Amino acid sequence: MATPDALSKDGYEIQLATNHLGHALLIKSLLPCLLKTAEQPNSDVRIVSLTSSAHEMVPNAGIEFNKLKTLGANYGPFYQPNKWMCYGQSKLANLLYANQLAERYPSITSVAVHPGFIKTALHDNNGLADRMVVNFKADKWVSEEEGAYTQTWAATTAKEKLSSGAYYVPVGVKTTPKVKQAKDVGLAKELWEWTEVQLEKWV
Repeated sequence: MATPDALSKDGYEIQLATNHLGHALLIKSLLPCLLKTAEQPNSDVRIVSLTSSAHEMVPNAGIEFNKLKTLGANYGPFYQPNKWMCYGQSKLANLLYANQLAERYPSITSVAVHPGFIKTALHDNNGLADRMVVNFKADKWVSEEEGAYTQTWAATTAKEKLSSGAYYVPVGVKTTPKVKQAKDVGLAKELWEWTEVQLEKWV
């Protein structure tokens, strides 16, 4: 989260590579098995994607596809540090990708969840300014145990209580994203198509 500018070994902006592309590759690899399982009687196949309220801190375009292989690219004005814009767009990607999974594979229940602000080591390497950013956004801090509640709920609650493609916040509250980029169907489709092209060399 909010790491310094860097590219992955494969040449992608490091936070999007870690938080989106790696997860998308795992999902794509498992899809044949998930779809086959979903054909079984009384099946209940789910994909729970972990996003964040940080998806609201994104560039105007939502995801800057043309910059994702450029080290040190500028993603916004000076008062919005790149590392936060990059983290935000990776979390937006998690939310939009879950929505596209739901649309493209209706036999699988796919949701995105924000787990809350959790007291973990995720913040240990953040400086004072970065901690202030997180504290400003945090409405409530929860323990590590409580931080697992929403995704555990999404994985185990009765299927009829879930809306595939929806976004949930603690604990199990269906919520409409606030920012326009998170509701942009065209952007979601562009992300899906871009991701498919990027994953071709692995799957």
